[in-house]
Amino acid sequence: MDYLDRNEFNFEPSPKVVEAIRNFDPKTLCFYTRIYDQGKKSVISVRLSEIYGVPESQVLLTYGGEDMLKNAIHYFLSANSQLSTLNSQLSTPNSKILIPEFSWWYYNRVAAECGGTFEMYPLHEHDDTFAYDIDEVIDYTCRIHPRMLLLASPNNPTGNGLTPEEISRIMEHIPQDTMVLIDEAYASFISSDTHYIAPLVNQYSNLIISRTLSKFYGLPGLRVGFGFIGRGHEQFESYVNKYLGYNRFSEAVALAALDSDDHYRRVADDMEWGRQLYKSALGSLPGFKVYKSVANFILIKYPIEIKGRLMEALRLQDYKIKFMTDPGLESCVRITLGRKEQTQTVVDTILKVIGKNENIASRK
Repeated sequence: MDYLDRNEFNFEPSPKVVEAIRNFDPKTLCFYTRIYDQGKKSVISVRLSEIYGVPESQVLLTYGGEDMLKNAIHYFLSANSQLSTLNSQLSTPNSKILIPEFSWWYYNRVAAECGGTFEMYPLHEHDDTFAYDIDEVIDYTCRIHPRMLLLASPNNPTGNGLTPEEISRIMEHIPQDTMVLIDEAYASFISSDTHYIAPLVNQYSNLIISRTLSKFYGLPGLRVGFGFIGRGHEQFESYVNKYLGYNRFSEAVALAALDSDDHYRRVADDMEWGRQLYKSALGSLPGFKVYKSVANFILIKYPIEIKGRLMEALRLQDYKIKFMTDPGLESCVRITLGRKEQTQTVVDTILKVIGKNENIASRK
C-alpha cells in the first residue's frame, strides 16, 4: 500500500542516518547518558542550540511534535500553572486556546483533555491559497484574551504559512500573558531559512516554536520533537524535560539526521516537482483547484461527484490519499508529496477517472 494520506516520508533516509543505525553500539543502552551531569538535557539539545543560535536552556525536547503540543497545552491551560503568571489576578483561571479554523483536529482534543476550551479564528481562501488575516488574528486575540494562541505554519491541511514579519507583528500587538505556540512541524520544505527563530525567541518571552524530525527529516518513527521557548519559563522547562536524559539510540540517529540537510533538501526538490505536476495537470481542469503549499502535502479541490470512482480507482492500485471531511473542505483531497512515480500515478489515476488520457501531464 502506498500511503499518501498521512504526510509520512516515502523516500529513503539519509546515508548518514543509515550509517548511524548500523554503527550504533547497543552497549550504550546499558547506561544513562552523562550529559545531564553537565547541566544539559541531551546531545540533541546541545546540537540544536548550535544550529539555531538559541541557548540550550531554552531548547525543548519531546516525544515527537505531538508531545510538544500536548505538554504545552496541558501545562499552560492548567489552573495550577497560572499561579505565577499575570493571569493569577483573574477571578477564574483562563483556560482558553485559539486555534485556526481549518487545522489539525488534534489541537482541540488536547485542549479538552486538560479541561480547557477552544475557539476557532478564521483562515481565508484567496485565489489558490489560504491565509491568515493578521489584523484579524490580532483582533481576535486581544478581544478574547485567551491563555494560548496557536498558529500553524505551515498549516495542516491548507498548506499555507506565516512569514517572520507576520509572526513579529502578531507578537507585538497581542497581550503579553497570552502564550503563543507556533506549530512548525511542516517547516523547511520550501525555505531553509531559520535565522528568524532566535531573534523572536529572544524578544518574546511568551513564545514557543515547535518543530520535529518527523516531516522534513522523514523520521516519524523515531519520535523526536524539539522546540524553542522564550525566557523565564523554568518551571515549564522542568515539566517537559527528562531528568535522566533521553533515548540514546534516538540521539545518535537524530544527530545524523540534523547533519544531513543536503540529502533532505534533494527530497524537498522532488516534492516541488510534485507540486508543479499537480498544478500543471489539474489546475486548469473544470472543478479543480490546486492550492499553494509550503509543506510536504498539497490540498486539491476536486469535483465531489467523482469521489466514489476516484476512491475505488486508487484502492485498486493500493494507493491512499486523504479525502477531507472537515466542514468547508468536503470537496478537497490532501495528498502527501511522495516519490515522482507515486505522484505520477495519482495524477494519471485522477485523469483517467475524469476521462482524460494518462501521462499527458508527465514532466519526465
